[in-house]
Amino acid sequence: MSGTQRQIKMVGFLQAQNCSIAPGSWRHPAGATDFTSPEYFQRLGRVMEEGKFHMTFFDDRLALPDIFNDDYRDAVANGVRVVKMDPVSIITMIGAATSRLGLGITYSTTYYEPFHVARLFGTLDLMTKGRAAWNVVTSLNNSEAANFGRTEHLAHDLRYDRADEFMEVVMGLWDSWEDGALLLDKESGRFADPSRVHALNHKGKYFSAKGPLPVPRSAQGSPVLIQAGQSGRGRSFAGRWGELIFVVYPNLAVGQKQYGELKAAVAAAGRNPDEVNVCPACYVCVADTQQAAEEKREYIRALAKPIDALVLLSEALNFDFGSKDLDSEFTDDELQKLSWSGFRDRVVTLSGKPNPTVRDFVHFSGRGTIGEFPIFCGTPKTVADQMEEWFSSGACDGFVLAATHTPGAFEDFSRYVVPELQRRGLYHKDYAGATLRENLGLRRPAAGDWRKPQLRQAS
Repeated sequence: MSGTQRQIKMVGFLQAQNCSIAPGSWRHPAGATDFTSPEYFQRLGRVMEEGKFHMTFFDDRLALPDIFNDDYRDAVANGVRVVKMDPVSIITMIGAATSRLGLGITYSTTYYEPFHVARLFGTLDLMTKGRAAWNVVTSLNNSEAANFGRTEHLAHDLRYDRADEFMEVVMGLWDSWEDGALLLDKESGRFADPSRVHALNHKGKYFSAKGPLPVPRSAQGSPVLIQAGQSGRGRSFAGRWGELIFVVYPNLAVGQKQYGELKAAVAAAGRNPDEVNVCPACYVCVADTQQAAEEKREYIRALAKPIDALVLLSEALNFDFGSKDLDSEFTDDELQKLSWSGFRDRVVTLSGKPNPTVRDFVHFSGRGTIGEFPIFCGTPKTVADQMEEWFSSGACDGFVLAATHTPGAFEDFSRYVVPELQRRGLYHKDYAGATLRENLGLRRPAAGDWRKPQLRQAS
């Protein structure tokens, strides 16, 4: 990108459910409630495309939260992220209502087969004309395991070992059809060139897959890969595979440190760090005056209930937070068993305690509240100043905007903040091309490129 000003990559964070990642968002008087309709999600997609967001993507879980007190009823009664629709149908509906917005969904490497995932995303990429992305996760808890006939969730590092092979199979299947394999020559009767269509014949420790994948190559080559690994093993996985890395930073200083570590992990995997975008989650509360923005923030903050944090901590960490009183410390053994090690380590670091209490987890994680992510708050100029500081000081390549309420959070950002960032030259004024890779500044991979990672000069 020499000679061109570096620009912010902007991602909208969605949930296929009754609220945003902040459970209190459904309680907001201006929050839309038609979340079981296609119009709800298509409206969000159009708002983001009008704001020139590069992409939207859906988080997902494969069970509703039921680990707190070993029961789902508190979560259901309070609407704590209990609706979890399959995001494939929803992202396809958004794709039909937009033409440039990138479209990502979460799919687990733990509970699906590589062939199924390869075909699903290969087809989604064709049907959206090269705008698809896959958020690769290994899933989190025993409730998800129980929904798929398992007794317990796999250990953290084992999930990533298995996920590495899963990725090799999916990438290999995506290589089945070379560019130019389709001939469609009606006169000769040749549909495709068999010499350009390849079986995989993978037989590994965890998976086997014969192939070829019966899905031709898309306009962008293969879907963009999103990853969220921040722990040691997760970071190496993200360094090997991630093209857009979704992170959670509590503050700028931590962001700068971990940004450097993630870029180093990419380089250690033999890839060019400049070709990987690191984007932390954030909330934005913006208004015409600082006072109005702060009042908006505090109103939204007050929508959260204590039950929200306890339910979501139990879900994310695969531990019943109802089994301990608020001021009871976690033992070393209990900490070791928490399923999301990066989340655990963040609370340990911020609390300054090797054995935090339940109350520490609630307070320092901000789980279930808008305090979980940094909040950029103020006038359009103030918010742009805050985002520019993060972007220009080596903490990120862009942002993942979580919604305080929908569709208002995305409407406010597009109306107030985008024009200010564009005025500063920090945000594109239009999409660079038709595919997600073009718009993220990523090269189109040739079949087999992933097998021979090597450092490439930034273009």
